[in-house]
Amino acid sequence: MIQRFTVATALALTLLLTGCSSMKLEQFQGTTPAFDLTEYFKGQTWAHGIFEGRGGEIKRQFRVEIDGYWEGEEFVLDEDFIYDDGETDQRTWRITPTGEGRYVGRAGDIVGTAEGHEVGQALNWRYVLRLPYGDSTIDVAFDDWMIRQSENVVINRATVKKFGIRVGEVTLFFTKTDPDEGAS
Repeated sequence: MIQRFTVATALALTLLLTGCSSMKLEQFQGTTPAFDLTEYFKGQTWAHGIFEGRGGEIKRQFRVEIDGYWEGEEFVLDEDFIYDDGETDQRTWRITPTGEGRYVGRAGDIVGTAEGHEVGQALNWRYVLRLPYGDSTIDVAFDDWMIRQSENVVINRATVKKFGIRVGEVTLFFTKTDPDEGAS
């Protein structure tokens, strides 16, 4: 009985600790350069990223080419993914500013809507992404943090969870200049 209680207590504490993010938007109050999602992503943007499994092993590497533009009241982000194994994917975000640095976003593989809030140089997106899994799909929750480092560079780190348990992390580096231009 004591062993069962100890294991259950340890599991509950682990879930509690891993469920809490230590990063808070308030810590970015007054930091610069200001994030401004629609200003930064307007036009062409490039990104390179990795997906790490829960143990820290790199599972996938990828590149993203992004085109951002206004279509009426919505800001559109067309994302084209190229994975290291040759697979490609595409996602189109439709983002609506709702005031005071807040946004809602939709995309074909997003369950419901994404909610974003920017303060200073940071943007925090929270959403559920539906991913193909064998002959079916799985839904995973993203806690996505983008930090604008300069006029040109944004660093993005996203924690990925399933049933509240961390299953991996995505790290991306965005740039407004093509990092592969002129590469042979």
